[in-house]
Amino acid sequence: MTVKRKFGFKNQQHNKDLSSIPHNFAVNHDVENGVSELTIYGDIGDSWWWDSTSAVDVDNALKNAGDNDLIVRLNSPGGSAFDGIAIYNRLNDHKGKVTIHVDGWACSAASVIAMAADELIMGAGAMLMIHEASTIVWGNKGDFRKEAELLEKLEDGIIDIYMTKANITREEIRDMVNAETWFSANDALEIGFATSTSSTVEDNEEITNLKSQMQAIQNELDQIKNKEPEKPTPVKQNRAVRLF
Repeated sequence: MTVKRKFGFKNQQHNKDLSSIPHNFAVNHDVENGVSELTIYGDIGDSWWWDSTSAVDVDNALKNAGDNDLIVRLNSPGGSAFDGIAIYNRLNDHKGKVTIHVDGWACSAASVIAMAADELIMGAGAMLMIHEASTIVWGNKGDFRKEAELLEKLEDGIIDIYMTKANITREEIRDMVNAETWFSANDALEIGFATSTSSTVEDNEEITNLKSQMQAIQNELDQIKNKEPEKPTPVKQNRAVRLF
């Protein structure tokens, strides 16, 4: 029996939807084309209570990928910040190109993973969310203070990761983290987190195809223009002999 994790996000309308994302971790290595595809759906971390994808899972997959380019399909509500950071660093250190498609959600720890992309493509209707780190503490006031200090240091490190992509100031990112900020595909593109959306990719492909067609036509015109005209074959005329 799979136990669904409950979320404490400020945006309550998304909590139920996020808990219903089914877990799916799959790996496919295409040796011939030098591409490995990873699917990371569901929770991030190593849990005894529900299915999840851990940093160890991703590490093992990347060891088998060699220097292949990576395509990562991501749809996750987040989970363990430490696993998310470890996965980010593992992907960020990979020698091949890393392309991440946000198929649905990239929230919390999953948003950290998304920052490892050389190319981050937000799918139609996809969302990315950043927020404060949280934990459960049991103990005295000293224990709570120590845990608060740890969370602040953890957030500073996560903001460092966001700033590798963001085109705004660190304080603006910090304010967004504190407020729990949700980004649409276009929002993520505008702030610098994403490199493209699925719609812009389609538009770029159409433009590329049109350019190729126009270039082909131009090449044909150039060939016609540069082709030397054939000289006409002279017609022999028979001289008539007249008798007077």
